[in-house]
Amino acid sequence: MAEEHVLLVGHGTVEQLDELPDFLLRIRHGRPVPDELLREIRRRYEAIGGSPLLSISRELARKLEAELQRPVHLGMRFSAPRLPEALEQAARGGARALDVVALAPFSAHLYAAEAKRVVEEGRMPFELRCAGNWGSDPVLVDAFAAALAETLADVDASRRTSAQVFFTAHSLPAAVVQKGDRYPSEVENAAQAVAHRAHLANRWRVVYQSQGASSEPWLGPDLRESFAQAKQEGARDVVLCPIGFLSDHVEILYDLDIEARQWADAAGLRMRRTRSLNADEPLVHALAELARRCAKSSELGV
Repeated sequence: MAEEHVLLVGHGTVEQLDELPDFLLRIRHGRPVPDELLREIRRRYEAIGGSPLLSISRELARKLEAELQRPVHLGMRFSAPRLPEALEQAARGGARALDVVALAPFSAHLYAAEAKRVVEEGRMPFELRCAGNWGSDPVLVDAFAAALAETLADVDASRRTSAQVFFTAHSLPAAVVQKGDRYPSEVENAAQAVAHRAHLANRWRVVYQSQGASSEPWLGPDLRESFAQAKQEGARDVVLCPIGFLSDHVEILYDLDIEARQWADAAGLRMRRTRSLNADEPLVHALAELARRCAKSSELGV
């Protein structure tokens, strides 16, 4: 077991705002970052007091290591700690097999491919055992269902059953979906699973948030139009359940808690959001189970 380690792969964020230009440049794959975009992203980070994503991810890795009793390494695609550095750390620690789990349940195949690319380019002596997409994993579904039930219980009893539920996930460029990415169907399946597990009697829908700043079409419906539709249907309360996200970060703390709340207020709706899983025990258990499955079978590889 000493030679079998775990690699958590995340998207990344910045801890210092001066890091934003390089961070955005990596996300944009080297395309220049317009000044207006940089100013807007900086404003959003300032509005939430900075992103807690990295500190949450580090805590998650520590808790996972304690549960599995195996070394756990954290690597980010677009920020420190960078993925190559995490892999080098694993090599120095004597790892020969790495169970790779992505902190992006619906995009694990992309994160696994990135880890494989880095390993191949660095000619690292690892066997990678990669968990596939896990947005409908039963332990994860249970965790989201519990958070949803908890938030619905806060709605006034006389209005609870008429509240609408929006299961949200990050939007993608429509072109990506047109090329065959199964993201929309996987998000829909996860939403159905959470609704079923929560015994949800409310009207619900899948809504896509955090569309990019480009002019190309993005996957919808988006939040603003969905709020308007819910109001037309007679709703007074809306509960957002962001099943596409595991931890608090700018897409949660700004895009939902600030921007979406303003849109909901303008539509005459009272908005609530389910708590993020962050480094809570249900998410730790879900990640541990994925890592154990990787260790037992190579069939999970992508």
